Amino acid sequence: MKLTSLVAAFSLTASPLLAQDKMTLLLDWFVNPDHGPVIVAQEKGYFADQNLEVEIVAPADPSDPPKMVAAGKADLAISYQPQLHLQIHEGLPLQRVGTLVATPLNCLLALEDGPIKSPADLAGKKVGFSVGGVEEAVLGSILRHNGLSLDDVELVNVNWSLSPSLMSGQVDAVIGAYRNFELNQMDIEGVKGKCFFVEEQGLPAYDELIYVANTDTMDKDMIARFLAATEKATQYIVNHPTESWEIFASTSAELQDELNARAWVDTVPRFALRPTAMDAGRYAAFERFLKEADLIPAENPVSAIAIDVTVK
Repeated sequence: MKLTSLVAAFSLTASPLLAQDKMTLLLDWFVNPDHGPVIVAQEKGYFADQNLEVEIVAPADPSDPPKMVAAGKADLAISYQPQLHLQIHEGLPLQRVGTLVATPLNCLLALEDGPIKSPADLAGKKVGFSVGGVEEAVLGSILRHNGLSLDDVELVNVNWSLSPSLMSGQVDAVIGAYRNFELNQMDIEGVKGKCFFVEEQGLPAYDELIYVANTDTMDKDMIARFLAATEKATQYIVNHPTESWEIFASTSAELQDELNARAWVDTVPRFALRPTAMDAGRYAAFERFLKEADLIPAENPVSAIAIDVTVK
């Protein structure tokens, strides 16, 4: 063997492969079809292709992930655009750095064959909710759009039992139900639901699920590579919806049921095809909506709320 070959062989054995950059992503809840691009990117090796090792963590409490990112205990969290606006006003150092689900999923849900034919029929009725603040503002806007106010309804905190409380007759409608899940869950149980879509009831459109990072400590290059991997995964999902569902469902027996299969089909069209792309007007409009609802003291500039990490 020539000397140069010996040197080359020695260098291959003596120099370890470059270690992948490690990052932690906190989900907003347990793994479900909303997280399709993340799970497919992991399973297809797209994160590894970006020299990333991503730890995906489901939280015990869905309110914890943004707080943990703000405290420097994770690199990214999946959260919600409406909540982000409020959290920034509360002083958390957070910014939107990417989009996962680019349309609202939230809806005002009632029984299809019940007395609520339009939100105007809620006068004197009970409306269930899970999260105060934003959900009340959303409901208030829907009611105003239909000639009512929050004073015209009775609010009932049903915790996370949205569709069960509706089906049992505890409430006449619920706000905060996801059109890709609760509608399917009710249909599977033999009860038809009717969604009044928030963006058709006077609310500005918004990004339902976003990635948030710590404003002060984020690694923009690493996040950009993460988003490139999820964009590739989204392209794969759109091009191969059946194969991608099989990949996604194979990661857990709990995902292999009719509800998740239906939700997958309903969620695929809502994934952000360009997760880094940012609509400044959308964030400005929702900030203005919150100010008009007296949920924030003043309007922050969009640059304080959301950024495109690929812009140098």
